[in-house]
Amino acid sequence: MIRIDDNTSIEEWELTEQFTRASGPGGQNVNKVSTAVELRFEAARSPNLPAPVKARLKRLAGRRWTAEGAILLRVEETRSQARNREIARERLAELIRRALVAPRRRVATRPTLASKRRRLDAKTHRGAVKSLRGRVTDEE
Repeated sequence: MIRIDDNTSIEEWELTEQFTRASGPGGQNVNKVSTAVELRFEAARSPNLPAPVKARLKRLAGRRWTAEGAILLRVEETRSQARNREIARERLAELIRRALVAPRRRVATRPTLASKRRRLDAKTHRGAVKSLRGRVTDEE
C-alpha cells in the first residue's frame, strides 16, 4: 500500500510492475539483469480517488495516461531494480499529491482607472515616437 496523504492511499492490487532490461551503461550486467521497472496504476478504476482528482491526474499525467485509463511510469535511472521500483512509486505518489490539490478559482477583476490611463498614455507616447520615424525631407 502506498500512502499519499492522511486520507488517500493506493492499494497493491491497483499497481502492476513489470521489469525489463534497461538501456544505457552497465557493462555485462545490463544484458543479463532486468533492472528497469514499468509501473502501471489503474487510475480510472481506482476506488480511492474521487472523479475531480482523476480528471486533474489525467491532465497532469499527459502522455503517460493510456487509453484504458492507466498511468504508465518507466524508471531505469539506477542499476538497482529495488531502487528503480522505489523511484517509480515515489513519482506516482508525487503525481497523485499534485492532483489532490484543487486549483484556486480565479476572481475576475476590472482594471483601475489609473491603469487604463497609464496604458493609453503609453500608447500615445509610443505612437508619437513611431510617427517621428521615417524619411527626413529637406525643407529649405
